[in-house]
Amino acid sequence: MARVPATALHRIRRASGTFTRHYRSLRPHPSAELVPQPHPWLRALGMVAVVLLGAWLGLLIVGDVRVPVGPMNTTMTLHPSVTGGTKISVSPLGALELDSHKAPVRLDVNVDQLDPVRAQALVDHPERISGLQQEITQDVEHGTLDLAARSCVAVVSGATALGLAVYRRPRRAVAAGGLALSLLAASGASAYATWNPKSVLEPKFSGLLSSAPSLVGNARSIVTEFDVYQKELARLVTNVTKLYDVTSTLPAYEPDPTTIRVLHVSDIHLNPASWKIIASLVRQYDVNVIVDSGDTMDHGTAAENGFLDPVADLGAPYLWVRGNHDSLITQRHLERIKNVRVLDDGRAITVAGLRFAGIGDPQFTPDRSVAPGGDRAEELAGARLASALRDQRAAGTPVDVAIAHEPTAARQADGEVPLVLAGHLHHQHMEVMRYGTRLRLEGSTGGSGLRAVEGRYPAPIEASILYLDRGTRRLQAWDEIRLGGLGRTTAEVTRHLPEENQPGARPAPSATSPSPSAASPGTGPSTGPARARATPAPTTP
Repeated sequence: MARVPATALHRIRRASGTFTRHYRSLRPHPSAELVPQPHPWLRALGMVAVVLLGAWLGLLIVGDVRVPVGPMNTTMTLHPSVTGGTKISVSPLGALELDSHKAPVRLDVNVDQLDPVRAQALVDHPERISGLQQEITQDVEHGTLDLAARSCVAVVSGATALGLAVYRRPRRAVAAGGLALSLLAASGASAYATWNPKSVLEPKFSGLLSSAPSLVGNARSIVTEFDVYQKELARLVTNVTKLYDVTSTLPAYEPDPTTIRVLHVSDIHLNPASWKIIASLVRQYDVNVIVDSGDTMDHGTAAENGFLDPVADLGAPYLWVRGNHDSLITQRHLERIKNVRVLDDGRAITVAGLRFAGIGDPQFTPDRSVAPGGDRAEELAGARLASALRDQRAAGTPVDVAIAHEPTAARQADGEVPLVLAGHLHHQHMEVMRYGTRLRLEGSTGGSGLRAVEGRYPAPIEASILYLDRGTRRLQAWDEIRLGGLGRTTAEVTRHLPEENQPGARPAPSATSPSPSAASPGTGPSTGPARARATPAPTTP
């Protein structure tokens, strides 16, 4: 057989190599170039999303515990939250919210039903009420521990299960469960570090529970002595039994005899529903005196005077100052109503043990056809009020509460009186001004009147109950009352305490604090603002 020449064999091998390289060039490249790997921070973000969703699902499915608390069966649950806190729902009464802690979880306590046996035992043995508060505290503590353990299992199980379903890798799923447990532990540590046991002193009520805060005494004694408060909580628990059996409302708590209760209303704007609301608040809170800081009317015409007739039957003395929607015709009509005391030009009177002085709004601007005088006119009126307050103090009859309609005028009384009340802006606000006077702005007790339909949502109806100590005549606490506007049936009451009434705080300045003219800047008797925010620029409601 003939041998193949070496040159021919070399050509065959080279052709074969060329063919092979050409064939390989036609095949697709590895898939790594077709499916790029995600960026590390995207993977981390995806893991966090899986952990949060899984933990939330776990809490939603298995993260609640049923705990007997006193005579009631309750359900405790942890929910994700931006602000934290505790919400206690008592159906059908309403809800109670406490600013108990700052953490990304909120504790929800739902009262499911009454246990007939335990409830009947309380009714048959009323002596057990004395130990009911301690029993409830122990029940809540045990329930919280059980809830913490179940929540740990719930978030770990939920995050692990969802991680396994998404990633299909056991190591990733275990990592998701561990991260969920770490987040829950961090949330628990944050709640523990920010736990505020005094949040019970400043609760927010809604629904029928809005009648609960009518009891208040000296705020310092409330902080240090919980006996009365605990008894009222026990009464609330026991009265729930009756509420489930018969149609009634919450017990009308006996107001503390050491306080004077002032109902502050403003800007009614011809809303006839306001009189029924005011009368109800007078009865419910056993109000001693009503203060109206103006704008009771819309145009101040004589035809509107009949709207004022219910004032005579509200059940408490009615102090009134003129607003920019109230005319002198309105003022003269109110002066003839036996229950009303009109305050103007700094006139001072004593009602219910408190000394009041006020001034009417110098401007009458019922509509846009009247050019307003501006802040200068209000400042001059406020200066007249401040001068009258100084005269009263020099005469040995210092004023406890000053009243004006416009905040600009009210601010001129800073340093001359402990408390000044105003309205006009249709929203609630409280601050301590530079020289120590506390300024309280009331919202619209008439829900802005016909203006309520101008916006997208109806304006709320707002009023306040101010609690003043009968001995010192200083503000001890106040309740902000907020009712839903037209077509709404919501009700909220929020309790507030002045900073000087908190434990360890310095005593508030006396009613005879020096005036701004007598005190140099930075040396006035200011206790610091309770809420450090500026008052919005005046509008023309």
